[in-house]
Amino acid sequence: QVQLVESGGGLVQPGGSLRLSCAASTSIFSAGVMDWYRQAPGKERELVASYISGGSTNYADSVKGRFTISRDNAKRTVYLQMNSLKPEDTAVYYCNWRHYTLTYWGQGTQVTVSS
Repeated sequence: QVQLVESGGGLVQPGGSLRLSCAASTSIFSAGVMDWYRQAPGKERELVASYISGGSTNYADSVKGRFTISRDNAKRTVYLQMNSLKPEDTAVYYCNWRHYTLTYWGQGTQVTVSS
């Protein structure tokens, strides 16, 4: 069983920044793929960013140029730096770790962008 613990959410004004963290309990953290998803009220969960391996990353079009995903394998932690936040970024953000057929989710952290 892999535990993922997220932190860093909160209330921020439009144009502001937040950094989310997701710490994993698995010793094979570096072998897996880390994703950040988000789910806004009344909407489906959507993939925001992925850290695949060797520094390879992917982003949803809606966050390109504003969000940056990074990971620290020594700390078994993935980060999501979110800049130039917009009200439409308001959602619960979830991290996901996957390795072959294994997949685990964090509990989610609320991000609210509002003036």
